[in-house]
Order: sequence, then C-alpha cells, then structure tokens
Amino acid sequence: MSRLHAMQVFVRVAETGGFAEAARQLNMSPPAVTRAVASLEELIGSRLLTRTTRTVKLTEPGARYFEDCRRILADIAEAEAAASGSYTTPTGTLSVTASVLFGNNYIMPILREFLDANPQVSGRAIFVDRVVNIVDEGIDVAIRIGHLPDSSYSAIRVGTVRRVVCGSPAYFDRHGVPQHPADLAGHRIIASTGSWSSLDWRFGKDEKIGVTVTPRLSCSTYEAIVAAAAQGWGLARPLSYQIAAQLESGSLQTVLSDYELEPLPVHVVHPEGRRASAKVRAFVDLVVERLRADRHIN
Repeated sequence: MSRLHAMQVFVRVAETGGFAEAARQLNMSPPAVTRAVASLEELIGSRLLTRTTRTVKLTEPGARYFEDCRRILADIAEAEAAASGSYTTPTGTLSVTASVLFGNNYIMPILREFLDANPQVSGRAIFVDRVVNIVDEGIDVAIRIGHLPDSSYSAIRVGTVRRVVCGSPAYFDRHGVPQHPADLAGHRIIASTGSWSSLDWRFGKDEKIGVTVTPRLSCSTYEAIVAAAAQGWGLARPLSYQIAAQLESGSLQTVLSDYELEPLPVHVVHPEGRRASAKVRAFVDLVVERLRADRHIN
C-alpha cells in the first residue's frame, strides 16, 4: 500500500472515529485498514491513534498529522481537478441543504435551473428543519437563516427575513387586532413544536419585551401552521418568507410590526472556500444572484 493511500485511510478512520466504519466506507477489510494505520505509525515512529474497545481518538501527534494529511490530500485533489478540467466544467453530484419551506419554495427552483444548465451534474436536495452538519453529511452548499457561529466556512450574505405575527382578516374581524405583545394572551395561538421553537416570544429590537404564550394548537410543520392561520383559526409567528404567498394574496396580514425583532440574515455557506469545485462555484454564483434578486428576502 502506498503512503498516499495509507494517509487517506488514516484520515477516514479519524473522521469516522472507527476502523470498521472507515473500512466500510473505503470498501476495505478492517484488517487492511488496521495495517495501513500501523504502517504509518511505524514509518513516523509515533502513535497516531488511541484505541479502546469502543472509541478511536487522535493522539496529540496524531491530531497534528491528521491536519497535515487533510491539507496534503486536498492539495493533491485540487491539482488533479485542475488537470482534468473539473475546475472549469461542473460535474458530479451537488448536495444542497436548507430548511423545508425555504428549500421547497426558493432553493428547489434554482437547483432545477442549475441542473438544466449543467447536464453533467446531478442534484441531491436535503431539506430538513434542523442544522445539518455540512462535513459529516457530505453537503456542498447550505442555506442558513440566522446568525452564524464562527467557522472556517465561506459564507455569503444574500438578504434577511423577519419573525412576524400574523393572522387572517377574518380572524381579526372576529377577535380584534392586538396592539401590544401583551394582548396576545387574549388570542388563540398556533405554535410550532420544532426543536428551534420556544413559547417565550421575545419582541423589540433589544428583545426586552417577553410574552409566554399558551398555544391552543401546536403543529410539527410550518405548512400546517400557516394553513391554520390563513383559514382564520388563530395567530401564528412564522418567518416572513414562510407566508410570502399568503401576504401577497391577502389571506394573511402581519400585526405588531413596531415590536418586531431585528431581521435574521440569510447566508449561502460552503466549506471549500477557494478550493471549491466548478459545480460548487457555479451553483453558489447562481443561488446568490437569484436570492439577492428575490424581493421576499429583503
């Protein structure tokens, strides 16, 4: 086995945290994976991994060597891609993630447009209402709503969305329009059961106004929440993009606009930076252009 292949095996073991999983992903036998790591340790003269019956962890020298290996392998991949032309022609599978409604309504049309223009690319859309681990789940591009933690990923801001309180005209005719967040106590509330949701609704640019709501109806999807609000059942608090169509049609109206929180930024994120392949660079350029032109992401 070449040293380069052994480095690839070592990196996969470190990334997966186990010899068996690395062997499965590399289509190798576990003993072959073990021999590859052992050959590197013998060559270097230092233990790279600490093995127990349940876990595999990097030693201190192993952690440094792991980062060096990743850099070296990335440089080789970049050189090979440049030589083969894949840095100029989009090819391969493009994996994109976003939240469910944003993905369906905004990203899927852009992804279809991109695939039509690039016949050598296949698309994989992962639209879920959770934060996907970009590296672990093999994501090329992610659309993130909200403030980003510090990371080494490339992030391009494309707009903002707002957290709004909304209801139907028919509901307001029957129950009145709340003038202050405290008035929500007298209204029927439709809330989300998602992991990101809270019944402590904050208001104002400084978030100093707090109202703990007691929902009469809780839903696991925002499609259901928006539908119930549009049908006049109660008040909901979605993000502005989630009700863009209903606001245009007039089936929903926003209230308490003077008490809205600061808008949330929308970013296009990818982990490759300057090493991004042609498919990633081309899709990022397109999605940034389309989202910045969308008036619902202002």
